[in-house]
Amino acid sequence: MTCDLGRHTRYLAPMTPDEYCQQKTARSGSSFYYSFMFLPPLQRRAITALYAFCREVDDVVDECKDEAIAQQKLDWWRQEISKLFADQPQHPVTQALLPLLKDFNLAEEYFLEIIDGMEMDLNYSSYQGFKDLSLYCYRAASVVGILSAEIFGFNNRMTLRYAHDLGMAFQLTNILRDVREDAQRGRIYIPADELEKFNVRIEDLYQPVTSDNVRALLKFQADRARDFYKKAFENLPDEDRYAQRTGLIMSEIYYSLLDEIEDDGFRVLEHKIKLTPLRKLWLAWRAARREKKRHKQFLRQVKAA
Repeated sequence: MTCDLGRHTRYLAPMTPDEYCQQKTARSGSSFYYSFMFLPPLQRRAITALYAFCREVDDVVDECKDEAIAQQKLDWWRQEISKLFADQPQHPVTQALLPLLKDFNLAEEYFLEIIDGMEMDLNYSSYQGFKDLSLYCYRAASVVGILSAEIFGFNNRMTLRYAHDLGMAFQLTNILRDVREDAQRGRIYIPADELEKFNVRIEDLYQPVTSDNVRALLKFQADRARDFYKKAFENLPDEDRYAQRTGLIMSEIYYSLLDEIEDDGFRVLEHKIKLTPLRKLWLAWRAARREKKRHKQFLRQVKAA
């Protein structure tokens, strides 16, 4: 794929900024798309625009083979975020975000953190320990979770801790799912000290073979992801649970993917493990239904107290 620096500054498609974001999100095929369906229109517009922004900056790193051009494009996005908060956006994604800034507390620094996370993919091909990796996960996913929590709404600030931990869990699930694909791109997201602990070489991650050592290493990664899901759910206050149901719907899909990987014996080096669109839709519907029932029960308890 070619990498044209001017690609992000031209908007040739005959569509509105919101339509552009909708198309960008739908084309990604992400699990997140299925959870957006259950939101009110304004929140759906906002989360779709936020996700489209994430896809744009993520695509810079994934699609640009020339790191110098990728760096220029990320620098362009930093300037574009500054223009967004100066009421002068040029790109359809930031044009879609502009009217939403008055409705939601979306801090400029968080958008810049996301770009910083993508830049880490240009500057780092591996991480020595989990402390180093956790900064990447925070920038690439937890910050998105915090912005999403702002869009969904909350009363208790513990909800931001939930959003942080859920973002970590999602990113760790993605790392486990894509471990061989990332390795083939020259990116190793499993910490070096953990590779050493389980006696797994980087070269082993390129091979479609699941040795006992590899399986033990990947189970360790899955257990860490499960710990973050657990912490996230424990941190979510009951009063904010229904407002944050979109994240819970996403977690239903992601946790099911984690179960699928484990049930398959952690053979992610041998083949791509993913859920079908129909199953994702069913999981999203089931979670939405469950949260609606739970919310009604919560309201009855509040009324009776």
